[in-house]
Amino acid sequence: MAVKKQLDQQFKKFQREIGVFFHDESLLKQAFTHSSYVNEHRKNFQDDNERLEFLGDAVLELTVSHFLYLTYPMMAEGEMTKLRAAIVCEPSLVSFAQELNFGEYILLGKGEELTGGRERPALLADAFEAFIGALFLDQGLEAVQRFLERTVFPKVKQGAFSHMMDYKSLLQEIVQREGIGTIDYEILEENGPAHNREFVAQVLLNGKSLGVGKGKSKKEAEQHAARIAIDAIKAEKQI
Repeated sequence: MAVKKQLDQQFKKFQREIGVFFHDESLLKQAFTHSSYVNEHRKNFQDDNERLEFLGDAVLELTVSHFLYLTYPMMAEGEMTKLRAAIVCEPSLVSFAQELNFGEYILLGKGEELTGGRERPALLADAFEAFIGALFLDQGLEAVQRFLERTVFPKVKQGAFSHMMDYKSLLQEIVQREGIGTIDYEILEENGPAHNREFVAQVLLNGKSLGVGKGKSKKEAEQHAARIAIDAIKAEKQI
């Protein structure tokens, strides 16, 4: 009973920290239960998080797809697919889990604990997916969307995954669809020593500056400028 009370308090603390409160806290506990813990506590008849992970993977794909579809109306299917893959891949999920301190709450068997399981990337990614699955079962898709709107989607909007996107192609597509003119790029500045250069690029629409970006290469600076230009066009034309 003492262990159960301790776990209950632990997960109540976790819910306060992330601002999400479960109706059925057993789902939350299951989301953080590794199979190694179940193997050492069989008399508790506790399920591990593998089935929740399976469900959470599908829910995460759906909610991220929905977000990209609504947020980037001019983005082609291939670009959305690449961006979604970058958001839901293991390294990204591990990063999300670490920022929310998931590792502290995972229930592990002694052997897994001693071999550093709490920091194991696959284990953290699985826990994040399982949490999404548990939240979906407990409160539905809208609750998952609200959670991701606070924790994941702002990173996408801020360009955390911009290395996976071809903003220059996207800008060209928007300009062609809207029939608003011709796009050109020019390098405005090259700064810094040879081993640490910084380039400043400008994108022009019909000769008028539409965005200025920086990068460690000309290509990166042009991509940054294109992203800023896309935001400017969207704001002006409300597309």
